[in-house]
Formats: sequence, structure tokens, C-alpha cells
Amino acid sequence: MGLFDRFRRKSRPGVLRTASSQDTGHLEQWAATRRGVEAYVEPRTTVTETTVVLVAHDGEWTRRRIDGTEGARRLAKKLGIPCYDAGIVGYPKRMREYTARRKANGS
Repeated sequence: MGLFDRFRRKSRPGVLRTASSQDTGHLEQWAATRRGVEAYVEPRTTVTETTVVLVAHDGEWTRRRIDGTEGARRLAKKLGIPCYDAGIVGYPKRMREYTARRKANGS
């Protein structure tokens, strides 16, 4: 181990972080504690890997990295929830309303 190795960044700039078991675990836990959950897959960009947004019945949502579109579809099937392509169908109105309510309440 070099003298300055401990101070170096864990990942190099320009290298995208892929999904981890912590990401998948969070999504599974989140979906298990809410009702009416749907999955919305977001495509990979130059900045982030493929992500999935889970949206509950009341509009509460969470986003995490996922192992590609097929990984998102496998997760949705495992959780028994519908899966949509966010680039095609967009996001549900309840998600935008939830975010607006949080901003209005200062949360």
C-alpha cells in the first residue's frame, strides 16, 4: 500500500458506479413496506448507470441503480409489481404531487 493510497478516491472520475447488493436490498425492503408499488426504469446516461424508480400508491418514491433494463424487469417480477419504461410512459402524476407537497412543507 502506497503512502497516499488511503486518500485516493475509491472510483476513478469518469467511471460509472454499477448497482450493488445494497441498492437491490434497499429496493426490496422499500417495496415490501409500501403498497401499490410500481417500477419505472430509467435508461443509462453518460452520468449514471440504469436506474429504477419505485413509486408507491401515495406518490412516495425512491431511486437506485440497477443492473440494466433486464435487471429492473427481473426485480419487478420478483416483487410482483408492474414495470414501465419511464422514457416512454413518463412518471405518474402522484409522484410529482408527492414531491411538490414535500417541497411545500419544507421537507
